[in-house]
Amino acid sequence: MKISTIISAIERVAPSNYQESYDNSGLLVGDANAEVSGVLVCLDVLASVVEEAHHLGFNMIVAHHPIIFSGLKRLTGRTYIERVVIKAISYGIAIYAVHTNLDNVLQGGVNAKIGQQLGLENMKILAPKAGLLRKLFTYAPTASADAVRAALFAAGAGQIGAYSSCSFNTQGVGTFLANDTANPYVGQRGELHREAEEKIEVLFLEQYQGAIIKALLAAHPYEEVAYDIIKLENTAAEVGAGLIGQLPQPQPVAEFLQNLKQKMKVGCVKYTVPHKDTISTVALCGGAGGFLLRQAIGQRADIFITADYKYHEFFDADGKIIIADIGHYESEQYTIDLLADLLSSQFEGLRVQMVSQSTNPVLYL
Repeated sequence: MKISTIISAIERVAPSNYQESYDNSGLLVGDANAEVSGVLVCLDVLASVVEEAHHLGFNMIVAHHPIIFSGLKRLTGRTYIERVVIKAISYGIAIYAVHTNLDNVLQGGVNAKIGQQLGLENMKILAPKAGLLRKLFTYAPTASADAVRAALFAAGAGQIGAYSSCSFNTQGVGTFLANDTANPYVGQRGELHREAEEKIEVLFLEQYQGAIIKALLAAHPYEEVAYDIIKLENTAAEVGAGLIGQLPQPQPVAEFLQNLKQKMKVGCVKYTVPHKDTISTVALCGGAGGFLLRQAIGQRADIFITADYKYHEFFDADGKIIIADIGHYESEQYTIDLLADLLSSQFEGLRVQMVSQSTNPVLYL
């Protein structure tokens, strides 16, 4: 099995185009065509993590945080990042990171894993992402329209939230004149032909575009297939930052915070003065999610759980919400389990192991 096969399996869950513009997810070190001897899963790649993979005889590390964020101009071992990269190259170990693209998916994503730990129900993306949707317009003879639609749906088009096979269809008449080199499906060369057709409109996520065009061309009977694709600014309901969900039953604030500390295995919880007695609606974002506070308040969350809040930022709760900072590592620690489960379920016999050491740079006394 090649490293590229592992990458493809991960990116079926968290496509690379879902990552934020500042991010650097993907294969950072190594050869995608190399055979995999085993995969070590971690949050952060340190020199000790590379040593652990080498000791296990594994030649691939799958991490949540990219070890390389900005460009490296030299590899001299001056920084811990350079030392990690040098060590990985010397051992022939590939490093792959799946960061904000894994944060931004609802199904199988980082925030959903946190929500599951807290027992949330009816989970939804807190801030859906725009710019990922496309619309296809195509025209098919009426007799072939059902087959064309079915092919588009099978390739990933027509999915809107909980609904599949979604399309809009308009009856019309198409005209064309085939020249002497054409091989028309209907009509005669040199004669203007009029054909009853259906205009088919379907939405799709941009990562499916290649497969959808291929399916369209294969299913359509015409020699020349007319179609248009436009980019939409609509948001994709199941892709984006943060998450919001409901507790099965309201909980007193003190009880919820104790459960939060226990379930997320945190040394402490930093939180603002409660503005109410119970918690029902919970918003959260693994890692540094302070940029989502406005959305959490706007959607009437009782508490917003995230990390990396600065002192003055806590005042932004403003008596409207509880802000709870549980620590960056703590908020994302279950990502290791998530990735290990994903790879183990996809590849029977693949050697997958979760890192045995904590890479949390913050200690609590």
